[in-house]
Amino acid sequence: MTKFSANLGFLFTEHSLPDAIREAAKAGFDAVELHWPYATPADEVKAALVETGLPVLGLNTDRGDVVGGENGLSALPGREADARAAVDQAVDYAAEIEATNVHVMAGFASGQEAHATFVQNLRYACERAAPHDIGILIEPLNRYDAPDYFLSTVEQGQEVLADVGDERAKLMFDCYHMQLMGGDLTNRLRKLLPVIGHIQFASVPDRGTPDHGEVNYEHIFALLSDMGWEVPLGAEYKPTQPTAGTLHWMSALRD
Repeated sequence: MTKFSANLGFLFTEHSLPDAIREAAKAGFDAVELHWPYATPADEVKAALVETGLPVLGLNTDRGDVVGGENGLSALPGREADARAAVDQAVDYAAEIEATNVHVMAGFASGQEAHATFVQNLRYACERAAPHDIGILIEPLNRYDAPDYFLSTVEQGQEVLADVGDERAKLMFDCYHMQLMGGDLTNRLRKLLPVIGHIQFASVPDRGTPDHGEVNYEHIFALLSDMGWEVPLGAEYKPTQPTAGTLHWMSALRD
C-alpha cells in the first residue's frame, strides 16, 4: 500500500505547525515534512509528533534574505559562513525532532564557482549530519517557478552528488518539477532510484491535487511500489481550499 507524507509547507497551513501535524494524522497521512519550522520551538513540534506517532521526513535550510530575493545560500560564493550557519540550524532542529533528512537549498547562482561552493557546503552538511544519522537532500527546481535557481535538472544534481562523494547526500525527486524539466518520469525514476532520497508529487502544470493533469500518478505510484520504494511519498501541492477538503485523491491512489 502506498504511503503518503503531508508537506506542511503547503498543506494544513491554516493551522499552527503543531496543530497541522495533528490534522495530518487525522487525515490519514503516514508522515509529515516541513519547510522552515524555525519560528516554532522544536519541543512543541516534537510533542505533536510524539502524540500522533508521525515521523518527519525532512525540513529545509533557511533561505536567507527572502525579502531581498534570496532562496537558499549554499551555492552562493562568498556566503559560506551564512550557508553553514543555516546548515547548523537545520541539522540541530532536525536532530531535536528526529527528522530523517535536511534539504540544503542552493539559491540563485550559476557557473563553476557556484558549483564548487555548493559541493563544499554539502560536504560540510554531510559531516554535520552524520552523527545524527540524518540524510542530506538536494532538489532541482523547475526554471518556470524558480528561474535562475542554481539546481534545475537531475543531471546537474547527479554531477553535484558525484563531486560531493558522500552517500549521505541524495536527490529529492519532485515529480512536479521533473515533469516540467523534461518529463520521462518512468525511465528517470528507474535510472535514478539508487540516488533518490525522497519523492514528492503534485499535478502538472497547476501544482494541484494529483488526480488530474499531465502525470498519471496511479502509474507512477504503482511503478515505485514495484521497484520496492517504501518511504511515504510527499504531497506538496497547492490546495484551493482548506486542506481537509482536498484529500479526495488519497483513497484512490493509496492502493
